[in-house]
Amino acid sequence: MKQKKVLVIHGPNLNMLGLREPEIYGRVTFAELNNQLKELAKELELELEIFHSNHEGALIDKIQEAMPDIDGILINPGGLAHTSVALKDALSILEKHVVEVHISNIHSREEFRHFSYVAGVADAVLVGFGIDSYLLGLEGLARLLQKS
Repeated sequence: MKQKKVLVIHGPNLNMLGLREPEIYGRVTFAELNNQLKELAKELELELEIFHSNHEGALIDKIQEAMPDIDGILINPGGLAHTSVALKDALSILEKHVVEVHISNIHSREEFRHFSYVAGVADAVLVGFGIDSYLLGLEGLARLLQKS
């Protein structure tokens, strides 16, 4: 059986993990997070591609480019979760499993963060588990892919 392929998308400012507001986002660096995701993907027997951009259009281009080759997306859209209808639309065209993750609990922060456009097209949303939001999200996505 062919290995399922997952695209991990990191949105704006996530490349600054470990430096950016460590009281909210923790001290794990972007590189450390990606290494943890790669290790977990091996355990789950998933093929993993990781992509980051601080630019909305680049994220949308990557989703469209990846459409024929991937089985699902794990995405932390960062602040674009709360502002980008275009990112939501790109994910809805995808017609693949999508899991949205956020390191912090967006519902306990500023009011503008309480709503996510991406959540409306995601199969699941995990928030507030720190870096583990990504790992739990990848495990959940693997289970969704096994069922489909």
